[in-house]
Amino acid sequence: MEFEKKVLSREIQQYLYESGKTVGTAESCTGGRVAEAMIAVPGASAYFKGGIVCYTNEIKERLLSVDKQLLEEKSAVCEEVAQAMVKGAIKALNVDFAVATTGVAGPGGGTAENPVGTIWIACGSADEVVTVKLTEDFGRDINLAIATSKALQLFLDFLAKHLPAKSDDDAAQTVE
Repeated sequence: MEFEKKVLSREIQQYLYESGKTVGTAESCTGGRVAEAMIAVPGASAYFKGGIVCYTNEIKERLLSVDKQLLEEKSAVCEEVAQAMVKGAIKALNVDFAVATTGVAGPGGGTAENPVGTIWIACGSADEVVTVKLTEDFGRDINLAIATSKALQLFLDFLAKHLPAKSDDDAAQTVE
């Protein structure tokens, strides 16, 4: 999986480097693994501004402005919190895009509503946030590795949709 993360990080780099856009992370269950993967490629400082490891609800509220009532009513492991973490990271880190993770990696901590292996991943911009939910439990280490790779892939797919690379034909049309 390490090789996969490096490949994904390199592809993310190409989109961000060429566009001049920036990214940050807000990570709960992954504890900085997404940020670590993004900075594994040389030159990441040109577009990666920082990350917030928000392992507790207090930090989600204080640094990312996640609504306390939302956390109390739905728990930290829900789609709405993951989306709020993206929006909060964009503001707190002053970036164009953010990637967020929140969930129950295990081995304990699961509930009937959110069993171990339930992880929400979100990424996006101030205008649009996309999410994916992981639900399978493969044990803590594998859950975290999968969540990190899925977060990178989700973000890469988001960038491909919103920052399409110019083809040679597009460049020729621009010159004409």
